[in-house]
Amino acid sequence: HTHRHSHTHTHHNHEELLNSEGIKDLAWMIIMGDGLHNFSDGLAIGAAFSSSIAAGLGTSLAVFCHELPHELGDFAILLQAGMSIKKAVLYNGLSACMAFIGVIIGLLIGEYTTSVKLWLLAVTAGGFLYVALVDMLPTMKESALEEDGFVRFIFQNIGFILGVIFMLLIALYEENFGKIF
Repeated sequence: HTHRHSHTHTHHNHEELLNSEGIKDLAWMIIMGDGLHNFSDGLAIGAAFSSSIAAGLGTSLAVFCHELPHELGDFAILLQAGMSIKKAVLYNGLSACMAFIGVIIGLLIGEYTTSVKLWLLAVTAGGFLYVALVDMLPTMKESALEEDGFVRFIFQNIGFILGVIFMLLIALYEENFGKIF
């Protein structure tokens, strides 16, 4: 018995929303939601750095790899919503600045309260596992079954192996980061 689960990221039909009068509302929802998301990423990075430089670098790398395509997608939706390139860059940049506020608060929390830091790190690890197993893995599997799937399969595995190598290098040379920074 095989169970197939399909997961898409259409909260509403974007084209329907873009063609309605709610264009501005959609853009503001994306900017506000992205700002909150960036704040939580910053909290995770700050808490990780307060634990160790290696944990901070590993978390930063994972957040970067997750955020790059996410931010590009948000940027494209803002442009489709009728924003100029200049405005979309400005609002996306302001939303990204929320991560810095999150880093500062995460560092402060991690420095002064160990139990909250451990909870932040646990939630961060759970979030990354969720994204990897519920969102990325099924998408990778479906794309590997398409016409040019073998090429995608190769590139996906190269990316996976590079990620493992980066994390391994961070773990192996953790004690050297203290000397560098």
